Amino acid sequence: MTCKECNKDIGYMAHKESMDSLGVELCPRHTRLIKKVILEHGTSVEAIQLFYALKEAGAKPMLEWWDGKKTVDIAISRVKLNIEIDTEYKMVTHEQAIKDLEEAMHYFKNGFTTIKIPHVVIKYYLQDTVNNILGIVEGLRENIRVIK
Repeated sequence: MTCKECNKDIGYMAHKESMDSLGVELCPRHTRLIKKVILEHGTSVEAIQLFYALKEAGAKPMLEWWDGKKTVDIAISRVKLNIEIDTEYKMVTHEQAIKDLEEAMHYFKNGFTTIKIPHVVIKYYLQDTVNNILGIVEGLRENIRVIK
């Protein structure tokens, strides 16, 4: 058992504590740091799990990235991809729909693609989610090459 952040060996109790609270193998130091991020930004456990799964897959994600306007749950800056984890289930009002559309337009005008992923998809289909995001990253990378 090794920490996903620093690759240090971790004992059973540290492993159990990080897995029970975060769902990711982390040493006590990185468990504390991630819990601090959760408290400061309201980051969901699913965002943490997706971040480490993408990192393990080689995608080079950034957690709680400031985009100049607000904090994005996960960003893959090389391809200008922002990932938001949707943790709320509510009926979307027309006001919220317009706000979301305007926000997407703002990001798109600045060259960013933003995707929203329901947290339950990460919770139950983490590997499928990672594979699909890697496909999006590859598509964005190809489009960047074509444009240049």
